[in-house]
Parts: sequence; structure tokens; C-alpha cells
Amino acid sequence: MLKVHVRKLGNVAFLCLQGQIVRTETEALREAVRSQSTVQSDVSTIVLDLTQVSIIDAGGLGMILELREQVQGKGIDFKLMNVSRLVGWVLEISRLDSVFEITSALEFSPAVSRQRPASAMELASCA
Repeated sequence: MLKVHVRKLGNVAFLCLQGQIVRTETEALREAVRSQSTVQSDVSTIVLDLTQVSIIDAGGLGMILELREQVQGKGIDFKLMNVSRLVGWVLEISRLDSVFEITSALEFSPAVSRQRPASAMELASCA
């Protein structure tokens, strides 16, 4: 079962994922992205933190691509963060590593918010 925990820092929504991103386990992620990308939301960037993702299959990859398109169509940035070795390998062999913007918490910190800089601790993995 895929669990999604949302943390907001400034205008950035971090979606901390835990479990498997597979075809039958995507509804929680779809709903979390949908709720963060509404017109009423002040979110300018959605970041999927994949630290605790153990498996991703073709259906999961397709769904993440679909979410990326939907979010970017609304003018919201979409990024992947803390990609595990296994997930990175899947992205590489599917050649999607060149499609997604992949970052780490430390690389991401300057973009969190101009009004309220986040500490490295706040940006650490969702673990």
C-alpha cells in the first residue's frame, strides 16, 4: 500500500511517499497531487520524495508522467527528490531520467521560499 504524507514549506508541497508505486496503488498519490494543484492552492512546486519507495512498475511510471503533465499544465513545477538506487535504475533504463527533474534535498533548498528559507533539517528526507 502506498502512503502519502504532505509537508508544505512555503509555496512548495513535498509529498513523502512510502511503499510501492504500482498500478493498483496510485489513488492516494493522485488525490494528494490533485489537492495540492488546485486553483485555491498557493503551491508553485510539487516534489515527490521517493526515499521510502521500494518498487515502481510501468503503471506507476505512467501515472507519474500523467501527473507531471497535469501539474505542469497548470504552471506548477514537478520534481522528484531522493530517488533510491532501484527507482533511479528504473528511471534510467526507461530513459525517463531525462524527462523528470531529479534533485536532492540539499540541491532543492534555495527554491523553497524566498520569504522563509528552510533549514537542511526541514528538507531532509521524509523518513
